[in-house]
Amino acid sequence: MAMHTILVVDDEPNYLVVLSELLRDEGFEVYTAPGTDDAIDIVKEVDLDLVITDMQMPGKDGSILMQEVKHYDDNIPVVIITAYAEVEKAVSAMQAGAFSYLAKPFSNDELIVTINKAVSHYSLIRENTRLREEMRQRAGYSAMVGKNPRMIQIYELIEKVAPTPASVLITGESGTGKELVAKAIHVNSPREGHPFIAVNCAALTDDLLESELFGHEKGAFTNAISMRKGRFEIANQGTIFLDEIGEIPLSLQTKLLRLLQDKSFERVGGTRTQDVDVRIISATNKDLKEEVQQGRFREDLFYRLNVIHLALPPLRERMDDIPLLVDHFIEKCGHNLGKDNLEISAEALRLLVNLPWEGNVRELENTIERAAILCNDNLIGPEDVQPESVSIDKDAQWSQDFDILNFIPDSVELNDVLYTVEERMLNRALEKTAHVQARAAEQLGITKSLLQYKMKKYGIKKQK
Repeated sequence: MAMHTILVVDDEPNYLVVLSELLRDEGFEVYTAPGTDDAIDIVKEVDLDLVITDMQMPGKDGSILMQEVKHYDDNIPVVIITAYAEVEKAVSAMQAGAFSYLAKPFSNDELIVTINKAVSHYSLIRENTRLREEMRQRAGYSAMVGKNPRMIQIYELIEKVAPTPASVLITGESGTGKELVAKAIHVNSPREGHPFIAVNCAALTDDLLESELFGHEKGAFTNAISMRKGRFEIANQGTIFLDEIGEIPLSLQTKLLRLLQDKSFERVGGTRTQDVDVRIISATNKDLKEEVQQGRFREDLFYRLNVIHLALPPLRERMDDIPLLVDHFIEKCGHNLGKDNLEISAEALRLLVNLPWEGNVRELENTIERAAILCNDNLIGPEDVQPESVSIDKDAQWSQDFDILNFIPDSVELNDVLYTVEERMLNRALEKTAHVQARAAEQLGITKSLLQYKMKKYGIKKQK
């Protein structure tokens, strides 16, 4: 199990040594401080599970320390150690919020029992806070909408996979709902009562990602002013969702592989091995097999993560789900905006079914949310759902310099012109940028995902 971290505060150095040795032998991680001010610095810097303090200390005594701890974080339990004759002080400390007190002399067993009670009490409080938060954004199947045969297959797979401990790899374009699927697996698994922790691996630099996932010890790098527990420790007994797993650098992939094999790791800058029991669900919009062939992703890690593979279809391959999704988002936005009788016109719905949805379900939800805010009389019309992802310069200099209609015969249909021009501009941009998609997209003034969609549409092959 992941270790609990305890701060022991006492002005007698010998007592600190004896107590911290005892607690380390019991498997706790221990910090010590000789007085209240030093203790509060540690409380602010370190992820603590418990503070144990002597009542009698020169200057600010244990009751003042307790007030300061509670002011910083009301939930951290404080156990106060008092001299035998100070019971009334101990009682007033309990009334002021101490978890418990121990009167000297006490046995080691008494101490350990009290500590275990305090630590598990704190775990419960944190767990309840987290569960309340999760209930607010609960995402069992409720947020997964669709009756398309491919979606039904996905629901069936989730039901089969969820109760097992198997690692799951979810693939699909951006906005297809990979995190919702991961949450649904967690919610329907035996780990449901424990944390679900999501990490976007692409959002952090390599060094930050390592300390985010595995935690770090104080002084591990320049800004590491404190000990921090990583996401794996926080997710202990629960599920961790690693989004955009293809972005993890090779150096970290080795550490992740070891965690999958041995269920253990070290914090950055630390030497002590931490044991952890976590189910890993990962997601990517990259082709990981290709990443393996290119030497950018470890093959052994790929097989460990890809025990079960769930491939989410893009929205354009499940257009029959659009009316259901639209209903769902209208109800959700109506509720959030206090517009309970929000509706959509038939023309607006027809328009939605004909758009390309490169951003998938996420783009559809954003479109409905924007329309819900903009529409008049609680009725969403076609003008409210026009995609706004394209900004157009109507007075562009190039279009004034020559009349483009001189080049287009009267008999040609609009779609043929648009098709020809778009295909040629795509090819030109890709050739100019040596087929670097991000640069080509930038040159064309569109997103990379829209470029990829259009490349598929025109059968333009990716070049190595």
